[in-house]
Amino acid sequence: MPSLNTFGAILTYAIELETRLRDYYQAAGSATRAAEADKRRVNFERVRRENVTEIKLEPIEGLDEEDYTADLNDTSPEGQQAVERIAAQFYTDVAPKINVREAQRALERAARQHGELGSAIS
Repeated sequence: MPSLNTFGAILTYAIELETRLRDYYQAAGSATRAAEADKRRVNFERVRRENVTEIKLEPIEGLDEEDYTADLNDTSPEGQQAVERIAAQFYTDVAPKINVREAQRALERAARQHGELGSAIS
């Protein structure tokens, strides 16, 4: 899998991640969580669109998609907690590496939301 080494690659991955999570939660029967994932997806699309001209083309190092692979076939409570933990870790890892403050805040917010969702699953 390709490395997450640019602003665009990170935001594209975040959008794809939230799309996969939306589909995952729809399959798991959680319309509320699916809607929350879709809301984050739309927000990341907006952030990418609005900030594409402000990005600095500094390379980003130390991130790889393989580090954030989740089993989206396991819809058990434990599987859902693992998915949320991986998503929270992705956003926690990438936020400090982004040099556009609005995008950084959106990634930090997603990390908090996924952390809270993971804690709420029982």
